Amino acid sequence: MIKKQLLCFSAVLLLVLISKLYAYRIATNIETSALSQDPLSQGVMLQEDIANIRNTPYFASLNFADENLPLGDQQIERKMMRYLKEYSYTKRRSHLLHNRALSALPKVAAILREYGIPEDFKYIPLVESGLVDGTTSHRGASGYWQFMPSTARAFGLRVDANVDDRHHIEKSTIAAAKYIKALYHEFNSWTLVAAAFNIGEGNLRRAIDKQHEDNYFRLKLNRETGSYVYKLISVKEIIENPVAFGYRKQNHLLADAMTGTWEPNAL
Repeated sequence: MIKKQLLCFSAVLLLVLISKLYAYRIATNIETSALSQDPLSQGVMLQEDIANIRNTPYFASLNFADENLPLGDQQIERKMMRYLKEYSYTKRRSHLLHNRALSALPKVAAILREYGIPEDFKYIPLVESGLVDGTTSHRGASGYWQFMPSTARAFGLRVDANVDDRHHIEKSTIAAAKYIKALYHEFNSWTLVAAAFNIGEGNLRRAIDKQHEDNYFRLKLNRETGSYVYKLISVKEIIENPVAFGYRKQNHLLADAMTGTWEPNAL
């Protein structure tokens, strides 16, 4: 009788252990599946294939100034992924870019807010000049925002043999805010405004009229302007989600800078 009871007890105990092990495996699989749907949570997004990324909430959230990518167009989605990878820390080794962002972006963002400009435009100086003072293009564009002399003067900057306000971060950002606001009155789309900032409003207007298309992502533009908003979104993502893009240093300071709470003595 005792042996039968022991055998029954052992059988019941074995069944309980098997059921618990099965339940644990199911829970683990569910958790793993959930994590795989959130690439940012694991910091491995850039190792995933586009087919595994395009349907995630993260990818659907990608936007510039609240204007989202037109999802479902594989060419657009692949282009976005290409630039996200290109601007990742593993490709750029972007310690300097992150440090400059810590120093300058809160000041730039504060000025843009005063003029009613979406804060995503604060990433233009990172794309245009890397926030390096003294940067000048072969065409004569210069400063943090890479203004041409004529545009700089038109929006209140002094540019002459003695003074060049394009290299003053606050003054040039005020001019940029005024210019961006004027462009929005013309194009009524922030992605088109960003494109016009790069190519010029006249060139963009001609492209829109010729193609009968006013969606930036579907316009056929020159290579630089056609990739411009993708680059802005990518820089925004690596600065605001540094861990997901391979950056490990001073992430808490980056987060503070993005929310405007960073102070100069934080370092």
